[in-house]
Amino acid sequence: MNAKLGEVLSIDVREIPGAQRHRRIFGTLETLEPGEVLHITVDHDPIPLRMHLDTNFAGLFGWEYLEHGPQLWKVELKRLKHDGCGCSCGGNH
Repeated sequence: MNAKLGEVLSIDVREIPGAQRHRRIFGTLETLEPGEVLHITVDHDPIPLRMHLDTNFAGLFGWEYLEHGPQLWKVELKRLKHDGCGCSCGGNH
């Protein structure tokens, strides 16, 4: 994505139809370069998203709650430097 220095991307999931939410979030996360940040705002604790990231993208993203309910949650996801998985899949995950 190569966001401008200091620019923070933001997605308010509350404004996105349910079927499109994860596609939008993961599509944006895929564009982040190491050091870039995405803020996600939701109306529930996004534990399932965190579990998905921890399971499928371990070590790629930092996770920090900026707001923690009860009516609004805001999470900062930061793309971390990662040297690849170490397997021979050819992916950069």
